[in-house]
Amino acid sequence: MGVSAYFCFVVEDLSRIAAQVRRDIVRMVYLAQSGHPGGALGAADILTALYFAHLRHKPHPWNPTGLGEDVFILSNGHICAAWYSILARSGYFPVSELATFRRINSRLQGHPATKEGLPGVRVATGSLGQGLSVAIGYALGKRLAGDPHEVYVMLGDGEINEGQIWEGALFAAHHQVGNLIAIIDRNYKQIDGDTRTVLNTDPLEAKWEAFGWEVLPLHEAHDLPTILRTLSEARQKAHQKRPIVIIAYTIMGKGVDFMENDHNWHGKPPNKDQFEKAIAQLPETLGDF
Repeated sequence: MGVSAYFCFVVEDLSRIAAQVRRDIVRMVYLAQSGHPGGALGAADILTALYFAHLRHKPHPWNPTGLGEDVFILSNGHICAAWYSILARSGYFPVSELATFRRINSRLQGHPATKEGLPGVRVATGSLGQGLSVAIGYALGKRLAGDPHEVYVMLGDGEINEGQIWEGALFAAHHQVGNLIAIIDRNYKQIDGDTRTVLNTDPLEAKWEAFGWEVLPLHEAHDLPTILRTLSEARQKAHQKRPIVIIAYTIMGKGVDFMENDHNWHGKPPNKDQFEKAIAQLPETLGDF
């Protein structure tokens, strides 16, 4: 499709893209018989809004420093099927390459990796808890270079059980890393079950506020106009004294009724019958790979 996110799509266009991204996710995970469909489906709307209507970026082979554009880091790298679809659909690499997801020697590994040189991926992620620290480093680099762009990092709400997240949160607030915008995918699900049962992090908004962050709740995290307004508000508040966190209340498995709100779809592929049921619920809007 070869488009830059400098171009703002209307909500109807964003909806069509998000629908295709969900279809791509299910097809990729099914064909590979491996992957993490639940969180990927839940993050599809936010990632679509970011790449097609908000981030100041453009497809290019490689820009490891991230200077001169906004930077996005997927810390919860296991949901990379969504990100790969977004990158392909926005022109970073051919859409046909999505068919190689998780194949041997593919550039589309089960977690984002840099060795393969996949355009759009600057940092190997998926070792949970590390992405926020890397994002802070990018944000400080931009500040030192006088770059006016922001750094965005997506975190899973199971991932924030990791202590390194909270060390990073303290560091960013102390050093007033105001060009950093974190997005927490708050679906209350992780591989072992409900996050409130595994290790409760509520009240989450109050915790981040206590750590010195500007907190923006996103309760309608699948409503594209609300997502766009929240992202715009985050940008307006950026480059001040406090880092920003958007807490996005998503639904794991969004778009596939039997996957929704079921932690068992954190990391397993559908079988043939399940695939056919899922794909029937997801319209083909841009053409399958």
